[in-house]
Amino acid sequence: MSKLKILSVNISEQKGTVKHPVESITLTSTGIPTDAHAGKWHRMISLLGTESIAKFEKKANRKIGFGEFAENITTEGFEIFKTKPLDLLMNDEIILQITQIGKHCHGDGCAIYREVGNCVMPKEGIFAKVIKGGEMKAGDVLEYHPKIYKALVLTLSDRASAGEYEDKSGARIKELLEEFAANTGKIVAINHQIIPDDATLLAIEIQKAVSEHVDYIFTTGGTGIGPRDITPDVIKPLLDKEIPGIMEMIRFKYGQEKPNALLSRGVAGIMGNSLVYTLPGSVKAVNEYMTEIFKTLDHLVYMQYGLDVH
Repeated sequence: MSKLKILSVNISEQKGTVKHPVESITLTSTGIPTDAHAGKWHRMISLLGTESIAKFEKKANRKIGFGEFAENITTEGFEIFKTKPLDLLMNDEIILQITQIGKHCHGDGCAIYREVGNCVMPKEGIFAKVIKGGEMKAGDVLEYHPKIYKALVLTLSDRASAGEYEDKSGARIKELLEEFAANTGKIVAINHQIIPDDATLLAIEIQKAVSEHVDYIFTTGGTGIGPRDITPDVIKPLLDKEIPGIMEMIRFKYGQEKPNALLSRGVAGIMGNSLVYTLPGSVKAVNEYMTEIFKTLDHLVYMQYGLDVH
């Protein structure tokens, strides 16, 4: 488990100015009450590692003091800018959720830039919101817990569930999710199941996944118009919010050349904190759908958590 040692805690009364070290800070649901950046937003706390500061010191040829880059918390341990939104920093008392990596630089319109001559925060500083508050001071330690995304891949097929047919489409979704995790550096725990085309069983499995806070739910099969194609009919009434544009665009894009693609009734939406996608039951369709879904997957997750991540 990676750990961060707190070297300094710092505050400022005005935004865009250097912060000064203090003996301790109180973290609340809106940040540090005595700091200019406190508020009900996703950048209430800023952190910067000495690993980043040291690189700038070499370029500037001078020592940089704690808080000079306007960080609330100066850390030591690992390069924190390599973390990701929704990861956690925590100890027995405090939980911080990372919300943003870097920020827009205001250049010479910022007091920090004018005083220091540059700023490392836009590239290597990170921001967080307080999930659980408490007192923090230099010498404290935070443990790093990367976000583990949970995914359910649910294949609907009477034949595959009976062992009469190999489930290729569900296996392909699992494979693509593993590639997505490897390419993005995310940790994705995948649960792959096969069930018959049964409306009651489908609803039970989906609602169970939502109650377990599964992040991604992908079904494959049952999106056509056959007598056993019931997936969209079960899923759509359960959605809290439908996201129609994704499936409409996929049908339009691939249906221009292959009109049969227009016959899928797949839907996408949100149930609780789960993103739900119903895909057709062919490997080719899975490849097409997942290619488009991956383009917006991260943004949708961050929107759910109220993060303005660019």
